[in-house]
Amino acid sequence: MSYNGLGTGMGNLSRLSDARTRSVSPENFTGEKGNGARAVEGTGAECARELGQGWKISPSVRIPGKSTAVMADIEGPGAIQHIWLTCPHTDFRSLIIRFYWDGEETPSVEVPVGDFFCQGWCEKANLSSLAVCVNPSGGLNCYWEMPFRRRARITMENLAEAESVLYYQVTYCLTEVPEDSAYFHAQFRRDNPLKYKEVHTVLDNVSGRGHYVGTYLAWGVNNSNWWGEGEIKFYMDGDTEYPTICGTGTEDYIGGAWNFEFPSGQYGIFSTPYSGLHQVIKPDGLYRSQQRFGMYRWHITDPIRFEKDLKVTIQALGWRSGMRYLPLQDDIASVGYWYQTEPHAAFPGLGAANDLEVI
Repeated sequence: MSYNGLGTGMGNLSRLSDARTRSVSPENFTGEKGNGARAVEGTGAECARELGQGWKISPSVRIPGKSTAVMADIEGPGAIQHIWLTCPHTDFRSLIIRFYWDGEETPSVEVPVGDFFCQGWCEKANLSSLAVCVNPSGGLNCYWEMPFRRRARITMENLAEAESVLYYQVTYCLTEVPEDSAYFHAQFRRDNPLKYKEVHTVLDNVSGRGHYVGTYLAWGVNNSNWWGEGEIKFYMDGDTEYPTICGTGTEDYIGGAWNFEFPSGQYGIFSTPYSGLHQVIKPDGLYRSQQRFGMYRWHITDPIRFEKDLKVTIQALGWRSGMRYLPLQDDIASVGYWYQTEPHAAFPGLGAANDLEVI
């Protein structure tokens, strides 16, 4: 049987394929064969003035404030296989990345770029996992496979007043896509603060057939003491009051245990292929007054499959006196990642730039 070049891993890396590899970047905006390194103007033109064409003339793009840039517009069929980008970390919440599949009007991915790459607190934090890697210094990498049949379009909106600069490369293959391949989706939500006795909703109103593949949480704590007793819940295929899948605690869902405490008196920062607490931001005694955490859980080997609908929530629970749970009112932002058939339900709005800002 002919191999289409998708699902690449160590087990099939030796197999030949008719898939054609292409890449979009500021040095080749179209990804066309033989069209790279032809720029004669760009952000590197002045630096290459003595060398000329072919010598890093256009390594990045400038995105003016309150504007949107098209990163890639690709005709299929095919699949995006790797995205690398970098931008000022101060812009991680004000740059919004969106993906549109097959000419759809509403995006299947709509997330602040920092949160999409598990950097929601606008501070760099290295991460080593199968789906996302963040390497020194602020190199953001995504390895989610994203198939499309007719067209893939990626945009980046700059919500800020000031200009931003973006370096990026989108590598994809042009090949036949199997009928049972679903479309990649990712959605951002934030509660700041979470209302008392309410839960943070990661996803809601997802309709169609698919599977949930990951969660990123940017969790800012507003109380003293431990904050992660809350359970994650997956409501699927008609569940109403009670979910089909219920976790046992926040650190348990991330794959840790006992408050992530290791060694004694400290948070144990870790980053593994499928889960991690990769970021711990500590108060500095002056302006950084709150503890903040970044963590992720990828359902790569254990996707949460649904036939008709899906809702995902997580509780915020700490402790009060007398060994009683305390519903917390924390700053919680999340990204839910999933694959599903189209069409998808409309996403809730991201809100204004002030609603996303880290302060």
